[in-house]
Amino acid sequence: MPVQTSRRPSSLEPPRASVRVSSTVPVQPGKGGGGPAKKRKRRKDPLWARLTVVFGAVLMMTSGVAIVGSKALISQATGNIAQRNLLGDAGKTDAEGGANLDGPIDMLLLGVDARERWAADDVRADSIIVLHIPATHDQAYLISIPRDTEAQIPAFKKSGYGGGVDKINAAFQAGARNGGGWEGGAQLMAQTIKKMTGISFDGAAIINFGGFKNVIEALGSVRICVKQEVESIHMSYVDGKPMWNADAKKTGKPRTPVVHKKGCREMEGWEALDYSRQRKTLKNGDYDRQANQQQLIKAMARKASDNGTLTNPVKLNQLIQAAGKAFILDTGGVPVADFVFTMRGVTANELTMLKTNGGTFHGDGAGKETLSEETLAMFRAVKEDKLAEFVFANPGVISNRK
Repeated sequence: MPVQTSRRPSSLEPPRASVRVSSTVPVQPGKGGGGPAKKRKRRKDPLWARLTVVFGAVLMMTSGVAIVGSKALISQATGNIAQRNLLGDAGKTDAEGGANLDGPIDMLLLGVDARERWAADDVRADSIIVLHIPATHDQAYLISIPRDTEAQIPAFKKSGYGGGVDKINAAFQAGARNGGGWEGGAQLMAQTIKKMTGISFDGAAIINFGGFKNVIEALGSVRICVKQEVESIHMSYVDGKPMWNADAKKTGKPRTPVVHKKGCREMEGWEALDYSRQRKTLKNGDYDRQANQQQLIKAMARKASDNGTLTNPVKLNQLIQAAGKAFILDTGGVPVADFVFTMRGVTANELTMLKTNGGTFHGDGAGKETLSEETLAMFRAVKEDKLAEFVFANPGVISNRK
């Protein structure tokens, strides 16, 4: 049975002063965007409010793993998590069921590949995933949107962007520029997806894929089945040690390419992350990378579930520290404990990975990437909470990755 939750507050509590800012996540401006009365109101916290660490239970929540424990325990563990407004006007209104978690839950997961040398307003979201949980709360679906999909990006006052047509991954950068920050980037991305698919969201998370390495190391490893052998364009071995190519070149020593060979095996954090970042040399480019990244999320959820991380205080604490550098979270004003506890019945086995455009390129006559009619119908099914029926009628959309 779904857990009853209180109605969403019109604004969120300001972050606690004691919360530390993660060194790898740029500090972003406070919430912006007002809109109609039934939508989220402008936050009143300081313009440069602090971002907080986001712990492993949130990772597992967005990955679809069973949470074992009392609501009080989860509440205590998540008590210091501050939330940011990543959705703006793309959050669900009360009429869409946004006031509680009784119905279907839709989250936007944005993967950024941030580097310390890059400015906070010069980052694109190269992984765009819609997480859909039906009203039954017993299943979860991951649907990736191709990064090169041509999109009508709305005007965004916060960053001074006037709107236009571009690849959808550019929406994040357009919203982040001129002080919009990662919050602005996520808000414009969410609005772009809503304009394209009609889907409004209950929550969102920005996932720094570089931070995933630390999370996987806290889990020990993850089991990944490589479907297509691929040579890394990012890393090489020097004296048997994996290194970024830029660092490897500086050593002046012989380099051996990192090659991800076909087959199933346990991967350490660096290897799983590198594998999930490959795109240019894969047969279906970004479509194969989408599948690999979905596969990684599911593998992390399965590992946390199988090794008892969420019921072991020591392991959970390690995951808390590791995940703090990987996430920025928005649960639409609903307490994180409510959000996590509501989805406690969804396990990694019920996490279904779906393909857009049949898992391969779908260009128009001008060579621009578009969404197929089948994919648009799949997103309509998400909006109407009829995705299970759609998948049953169109089994070809299911990814066969393990």
